[in-house]
Amino acid sequence: MEKEPLSTTEVAKILGISRIAVFKKIKSGEIKAKKVGRNYVINRSELPQILGTVLSKEKKRVIEEAVSKTISEYGETLRLLGRE
Repeated sequence: MEKEPLSTTEVAKILGISRIAVFKKIKSGEIKAKKVGRNYVINRSELPQILGTVLSKEKKRVIEEAVSKTISEYGETLRLLGRE
């Protein structure tokens, strides 16, 4: 059985932000939460993603695109700098 889910108050304390900021992150989809009655709860398994210690597939894709763009635009410059 999974441990007790986290409340918005607990997540706010962990992140060092207000409960309102947590609600905004839930609404924007940044934090996955489940509505239980009038409240939201967040699974503890979501903590690494919330804290940014794990890269999501979307973030990995964005990073890979940025690296590819940098290499295509500045590849020769980077090679020359690497020789110095």
